[in-house]
Amino acid sequence: MAPYEPEQDTSGTGELRAGRRKAARYVVPVAVAGVAAATIGLVPALATSGDPDLPDVTAQELIEKIAASDTQQLSGNVKISTDLGLPSFGGDMAGGFAPGGGGSDEGGDGKGSAADPQSKLMELASGTHTLRVAADGPDKQKLSVLDDAAEYSLIHNGDDVWAYDSKSNEAYHSKAEGKGSGERGSGEKGSGGKGSGDKALPEGVPSTPKELAEEALKAVDDTTSVKVDGTAQVAGRDAYRLVIKPKQTGSTVGQITVAVDSETGTPLKFTLSPAGGGSAVVDAGFTKVDFGKPAASTFDFTPPKGAKVTEADEAKAGTHRFKDGGKEFGGKEFNGKEFKGGQDLSGLNVIGKGWNSIAELELPGGQGLPTGGSGDVPADAQRLLDSLGDQVSGKFGSGTVFKTRLVNALITEDGKVYAGAVTKDALVKAANAAK
Repeated sequence: MAPYEPEQDTSGTGELRAGRRKAARYVVPVAVAGVAAATIGLVPALATSGDPDLPDVTAQELIEKIAASDTQQLSGNVKISTDLGLPSFGGDMAGGFAPGGGGSDEGGDGKGSAADPQSKLMELASGTHTLRVAADGPDKQKLSVLDDAAEYSLIHNGDDVWAYDSKSNEAYHSKAEGKGSGERGSGEKGSGGKGSGDKALPEGVPSTPKELAEEALKAVDDTTSVKVDGTAQVAGRDAYRLVIKPKQTGSTVGQITVAVDSETGTPLKFTLSPAGGGSAVVDAGFTKVDFGKPAASTFDFTPPKGAKVTEADEAKAGTHRFKDGGKEFGGKEFNGKEFKGGQDLSGLNVIGKGWNSIAELELPGGQGLPTGGSGDVPADAQRLLDSLGDQVSGKFGSGTVFKTRLVNALITEDGKVYAGAVTKDALVKAANAAK
């Protein structure tokens, strides 16, 4: 098996950075879906067995192997678990606040769709889920979320992107960006990049080990240690274990472990462990994988008889309004200011570097969050804020730190936000230094 290897100092290794940059250009073609949140377990996503005896490799060589991987065809099952430490409120709170979610009403016109990927795939942000994936080049991908009695599928086939929710018998249809207009995506065809029109697919949290590994490799710099830490067997295939760790203190990330297929260089499993210990925050890996060409019929889709079909253009026509006790939000006054759902946050600034980077920005209107007593926040949302928040103070004044097991955010009383994968103390320090 590959031996334990001293930590590799990346500060003077241009080759490692070059390999990392090259790796970031390759995105596995099963990237048909993401989540509209910025973060995605409870138990290991899959069992690993044995320590296969493989030729020794260095971290640099393994990164280059990932970069050289050009997996265009595959099929299999992925088990993904996420544990951000968020409280459970029951019901469909998340869906109710997501665009197009079952609890939202787009201007009361009933144009919301239970099959809208932007809301449906929010479910991957918590709990454990089994996905069935398939890919045949950059223009054909399919991802299905499997439940006990239902299935949700997202299919990209050439010009068309279809989503179907069997539970509600609803379908959602859109055109791949650039199709029909002579435009193409920016990725190179055949490279597995996000080109060939698939930019129209939902983006956000990666949903496969390959995508997750690409994001981790982007963080490799002189603040990071990288080493090969033995071998494993994942989904019946021999793999190397690549371990990525922050060198800095103050990050909530403990380490990232990527199991890399020894033959193809394709990441088979991704695990993000928190610095505070306990279960993984993200654990995603193949339980079954086949690198052969999927059947062409895999990517065929016709809405079942009687299914409600929503076109993407129709869904975007309305303005989202969230309701609580008959009160509407969206295009209405929020904390004394008009707040629109799509309003941009302003004044973005990045403090620090590497794993300790903190985003500094301002809330719309330059005010802090409304308090529960003001009645401006839906009851479920206020309960979420109260359960996650810690009151803090310093040179910056006072504010509240909202916590997950990975990303924390400080919102000050004057509407400043400091957020990152860092500890509460690091956020307070950054806010004090900004004054």
